[in-house]
Amino acid sequence: MLFRDIIGHDDTKQMLVRAVQQNHLAHALLFDGPTGSANLALALVLATYVNCEDRERSDGSEADDACGQCASCIKISKLVHPDLHLVFPVANMGTNAKTSEAFLADWRKMIIESPYRTLPEWLEFAGMDKKQGNISAEEARNILQKLSLKAYEGQYKIMLIWLPELMNTASANALLKVLEEPPERTLFLLVTNQPDKLLITILSRTQRVVVRAFTDEEVALYLRQALNLDEIRARQAAFLANGNMAAALQLLNGDSDNSPDRHTWFAEWMRACYRQDLSALVKQADQFDGFNKEKQKGLMEYSLRLCRDLFLWQQGAESLLRLPDDELSFVKNFGKVLKPAHVERIISDVNEAAYHIERNARAKMVLLDLSLTFSRLIR
Repeated sequence: MLFRDIIGHDDTKQMLVRAVQQNHLAHALLFDGPTGSANLALALVLATYVNCEDRERSDGSEADDACGQCASCIKISKLVHPDLHLVFPVANMGTNAKTSEAFLADWRKMIIESPYRTLPEWLEFAGMDKKQGNISAEEARNILQKLSLKAYEGQYKIMLIWLPELMNTASANALLKVLEEPPERTLFLLVTNQPDKLLITILSRTQRVVVRAFTDEEVALYLRQALNLDEIRARQAAFLANGNMAAALQLLNGDSDNSPDRHTWFAEWMRACYRQDLSALVKQADQFDGFNKEKQKGLMEYSLRLCRDLFLWQQGAESLLRLPDDELSFVKNFGKVLKPAHVERIISDVNEAAYHIERNARAKMVLLDLSLTFSRLIR
């Protein structure tokens, strides 16, 4: 992948290219963008550009993109360059496979297919969807060991860390010193969706590269070019995705966070709460308990998003809603039952529930407690 392969983001591309050409590239860059943005794609094309062996034009100036044909570019396009080290979250599966290296072939395959991917997609792709992903202290030790070696053939030795916010405290602390005093010709590329979860000391040692979400036009253009979609379908998917390229691709694959099965689950939950149907609520809590951890967290995130849409509709901001017809109809009907104060209480309680689920509280107990609270609140 090259700079020209990324739709839009011309200002960010130019800033990165100038930094390389003027030799002002920081040793540690934090690509900060929302889920489904171009942050990982930009980090990969920067890695390609800095190690390209043929950037010089005929007039002696540097080109604004990698050549895409030299040995380095070809190796990085396949994510097999010996000086490109990749770190990403993995789950502890109870075996010796506790670091990124054990799952490198799967990660390469997924990212080469599309760089616009999410953590739940990765864990499911690698068969780790029953667990939560993280970057362990053992992974941090491997990073230090790799960085102690000199670059093998490239101009830069590159350490790309995808979702560093999932480093535990021990692994984050282990990286602090090498981030502050990195080996010569070493480049750190950190790709994050939630910088607020990173240690302040890590943030202070990196230069932030803000990556905005895609526009609807950019998403539609990518879908037309990459998937050969017609104009109408591409624009519909782009509108619903709201700048999230991963969500747009999932929508078209029928496996999205916005898919009907999530909406159906939430709608049935709220209806059972409204009816105070204890039998249905217990059954739904059992079903929720059987989901993998990422799906449980995803359902809580979806619940928060739909509550936000409820609140916007109640405040007369319907034009801001980007929902399929069935979800919009549910929001309008359910919004007549709840007062704004009730929606605020539901949002607060769901946030707290998500916090406990992430910390491995029993999901059945968490959801049943929420259900009983919401039943009393709605009635």
